[in-house]
Amino acid sequence: MTAFWSGLALLLVAWTGLWLVSVRLRDVSIVDIAWGPAFLIMALVGRWHAADPGLRSDLTLAAVAIWSLRLAVHLALRARGRGEDRRYAAMRSEHGEAFVTRSLVTVFWLQAVLAGVLSVPLLAAVDSAGAPGVAGWLGLGLVASGVLLESVADAQLVRFKRRRDSDAGVLDSGLWRYSRHPNYFGEAVLWWGFGLLAVDAGAIWTIFSPVVMTGLLLKVSGVPLLEEDMRERRPEYADYVRRTPSFIPWFPRDE
Repeated sequence: MTAFWSGLALLLVAWTGLWLVSVRLRDVSIVDIAWGPAFLIMALVGRWHAADPGLRSDLTLAAVAIWSLRLAVHLALRARGRGEDRRYAAMRSEHGEAFVTRSLVTVFWLQAVLAGVLSVPLLAAVDSAGAPGVAGWLGLGLVASGVLLESVADAQLVRFKRRRDSDAGVLDSGLWRYSRHPNYFGEAVLWWGFGLLAVDAGAIWTIFSPVVMTGLLLKVSGVPLLEEDMRERRPEYADYVRRTPSFIPWFPRDE
């Protein structure tokens, strides 16, 4: 538990500093870029406290680093020159000047605490000795598959948005032909991989983390918010919803 509390304290301090930067920039969106690195910080703290880290620990830390840094770079490039995200801009408009202080608690500290709590399978895996067993190797396979799915889906979306007609259409090719949210599905697959790594290390109780993460993606901060936004801005999205599975990739319904 020492690693957990140390990591959480570090996140709260660091995210307070990040909030100060957001106040100066008048852009809360920078917190999204820091989401992945928050888990890397927790994993590094866990590794620092590990008594006898083995191959499972090494591979878990490497997997967290690859996933988190790729995600941070992707989000940073996506946000470049766009200004504050519509979600945060709407919150700023609703709360006025009070949003400056409110965002410290409801955005930055909330994200830090959530990342800290959801990091427990990572802490268990990086604090383990020995090599991965069957569950561990399966977990690493899921992590690799999740990163690949996310990377390909994100790259396809970036290419689509560069097209001149992207504002008047819906991406329905590539992975997006089989799922409306292949990047979120990849994220869920990745977290179940981290969960299996923790189970392999003997921390089966940490399986709540991928359960919660999947729930957040499906019911709270992932699919619902994006679906609502897309329905409002793009009338053709309704037809895309009719024929394309929401989350788990499958063949379109009109085929």
